[in-house]
Amino acid sequence: MVTAVTSLGNDVFVARWETNETIEIYDAVTLTLQRRLTVPGLGQLCYGLAACPNNNCLYASDFLKVRVHRVELSGSNAVEKWSVASRPVGLSVNSEHNVIVTCCVDNKIQEFTTHGSLVREICLQAGATTPLYGVQLSTGDYVVSHQNGKRYGETVSIVEAAGRLLRSYGESQTSAVGGMSLPTSLAVTKDNILVVEAKNNRVLSVNREWGFIQELVSGINCRHGLCLDESRGRLYVGNHDGEVLVFEVCF
Repeated sequence: MVTAVTSLGNDVFVARWETNETIEIYDAVTLTLQRRLTVPGLGQLCYGLAACPNNNCLYASDFLKVRVHRVELSGSNAVEKWSVASRPVGLSVNSEHNVIVTCCVDNKIQEFTTHGSLVREICLQAGATTPLYGVQLSTGDYVVSHQNGKRYGETVSIVEAAGRLLRSYGESQTSAVGGMSLPTSLAVTKDNILVVEAKNNRVLSVNREWGFIQELVSGINCRHGLCLDESRGRLYVGNHDGEVLVFEVCF
């Protein structure tokens, strides 16, 4: 089972449930396996991968061991790791080249420097709890997928840096699309939020301004693992059956 996907330059990085301490690296042009990157101590539940071109490194979240691993990609493959809040799931990199860690049990988003110094911590408030994946927008706000339970439902929301809920996208205005159920991995474009909707086996596109939701990809068996490579016009989606699916997209 593919649990996380990210890309950097000509490399596509893939984490799998069944492999400990290993990240696969595929060629983005040929989509063939090039090598395996060893990450000492990385557990089998890595739900988040993020690559930073500025720092030339790869980040991997460790759900059970409650930490983040940083791998230098310059050739030495030196590894650092640091503890985070309880149960880290999604990772992303913001415009300041810091890593954003989404921690579902502690209802927190944490921002760290590339070497693990805590920059800020956001405690999410009612309506945006049990977060899975978070991405910081250019406005400073965050897009978050979360599982709130019966009262607030499962949805994707915009939250401010203080943790307050600003807006939620759950029910589509288009009956053919319907509401969200088990939203997980996220990617963000200039105008849209892309989200894996695991229960309905599809990827949705949500217009941030108007809230219009459309089905981008359907009929896939995906739980976690979404990466948008805008330079190539590609969307990588991790399949529960062990494949990485590649779709041509244009935004």
